[in-house]
Amino acid sequence: MARAQPVIVWFRDDLRLSDHPALHEAASRGVPVVGLYVRDEQSPALKPPAARPLGGATRWWLAQSLRALGKSCEAIGGTMVLRTGPAASVIATLAREINASAVFWNDVAQAPHQAVAADVEAALASDERGSQIFPGDLLVEPKAIRNKDNRGLRVFTPFWRRVQGLGDPPKPLPAPKKLTSVSDIAGEAVDDWAFEPVRPDWAGGLRENWTPGEAAAQARLKTFLDDRVRGYTDDRDRPDRDGTSRLSPHLRFGEISPRQLWHTARFTAAEHPRLAGDIDKFLSELGWREFCRHLLFDVPDLAERNLQQHFDAFPWKRDARALKAWQRGLTGYPIVDAGMRELWHSGVMHNRVRMVVASFLVKHLLIDWRAGEQWFWDTLVDADAGSNPANWQWVAGSGADAAPYFRVFNPILQGEKFDPDGAYVRRWVPELAQLPNELIHQPWTATPIELAGAGVDLGKSYPRPIVDHKQGRERALAAHARIRVRD
Repeated sequence: MARAQPVIVWFRDDLRLSDHPALHEAASRGVPVVGLYVRDEQSPALKPPAARPLGGATRWWLAQSLRALGKSCEAIGGTMVLRTGPAASVIATLAREINASAVFWNDVAQAPHQAVAADVEAALASDERGSQIFPGDLLVEPKAIRNKDNRGLRVFTPFWRRVQGLGDPPKPLPAPKKLTSVSDIAGEAVDDWAFEPVRPDWAGGLRENWTPGEAAAQARLKTFLDDRVRGYTDDRDRPDRDGTSRLSPHLRFGEISPRQLWHTARFTAAEHPRLAGDIDKFLSELGWREFCRHLLFDVPDLAERNLQQHFDAFPWKRDARALKAWQRGLTGYPIVDAGMRELWHSGVMHNRVRMVVASFLVKHLLIDWRAGEQWFWDTLVDADAGSNPANWQWVAGSGADAAPYFRVFNPILQGEKFDPDGAYVRRWVPELAQLPNELIHQPWTATPIELAGAGVDLGKSYPRPIVDHKQGRERALAAHARIRVRD
């Protein structure tokens, strides 16, 4: 009896076995299944400026995630192959090598990925091989949420209301219990791709804080819903507390799906009605990720241009010294510096602090939001092509549903309100650890005796503020007034 032709499952930003529609369909056919990940930096649609190469932190995460996926696939008898090259050529070549009947994959609703997928379809069709695409990256496909002009919505609240009005997304699919493999397929190793830093090895903090992979994602979701979701509505704004889900990098790489988060959270709310409010808030954060992805679908160059065109005339400053001080966490504002140091060490930053540091760069320093967005892109393990630029444009006032430009976060008040005991600052800015609570967010107001008692030498052991808050705010408002006049 002739052996059944295998099916290739092309993995992209969906590095999991459960709730993987393409893998589920392939496994259900009872034929051998070959998982494939393509390191594609050569397809025209994935070359700059059409697409962005991964940043350093996401490259590190991807290496760990691919190893975890390979082990999970092997554990159920499957084959996982890694190859480099233009996806259309790589996939068509592998299909010929193993005489695959078809290639399945989950859609990624982003212009560069869809362009590459179209090339893959064409290459397979020319070989008379089938292909099938499945939804798997979003709760709702962008085409389902359109206005009367067939455009995506630009305001979050009505967008999220529309998504919720469509009802629950399909239930998550189980992972295959067993796969049939195909032997002797040539492939590459993750180590060959040099995704991880060596000299210098700056990833120690990432290893200390994170365990990439599907199993870790599921464990983190369980821990969050079992132990931390109570009080999430308030605690999520407190960087001094462990009150967030920390699921964003797992979601970024598809180690867990939006549908899994939705249904698991809804089940928890049904089981524990007192948690319903906190879970609704958690799901609205998932909704914001969805909103940003839909926005990216309509605006592929979201990281490059202002959504509100009048910001094209904004008088940004070129200040390399100030930008470097911000990147290093040496601005003289403790809450800002704590956030930037947390980012460099751990690959993430608390969401409340992200808003504060972004506002500081754009408004106090008048540095173009794109410079900050690029730094985050390189240093965040959860750097997402939709959320990262959308969030920066929201803070800058140039984006969709944006905060008004005149909303300038006061880094002193933000620190005192959301880190009242200074625990967050003390962790990440240890040179200020001995200051009392009432001074830790504004050490420049301390007397010489108070500074000496805390071991702080302003201007030496810790910098003085690189800009006065009041003057920075007034300068920002004056700059914005100039573009309003031009309108």
